Amino acid sequence: MPKPGEPAVSGQQEAPDETPEAGVACEVLEETGIHVEVDELTGVYKNTTRGIVALVFRCKPSGGTERTSSESTAVDWLTPEEVSERMSEIFAVRLLDALDGNGPHVRSHDGKRLIPVESQLMVDGLASGDA
Repeated sequence: MPKPGEPAVSGQQEAPDETPEAGVACEVLEETGIHVEVDELTGVYKNTTRGIVALVFRCKPSGGTERTSSESTAVDWLTPEEVSERMSEIFAVRLLDALDGNGPHVRSHDGKRLIPVESQLMVDGLASGDA
């Protein structure tokens, strides 16, 4: 979870009859007032501590009026540099990955820091008995 006042990305648990893309569009609208067109899946991020998997989609704004909600305190447009400076590593990487065009990325984190791919491969190998 982001700390109070720290920038964050929209997130939600979708309804059982809702596609991930429809859930993204609804959640962004609810939290920001912005209508979006969902472009593509850019990453899959697993919180190994909490067992939560987040799917991240790149979206394009298509209308609406910026506003806050009970789930947001501000709506800002950030440069990649501002994302790196203002957001924690585990949230910033999601936005930066969405911009790089090389996805979808698959990453794990412990809720605070990214887990290096080499470390994750070793853990996965031990869990599957391959090591």
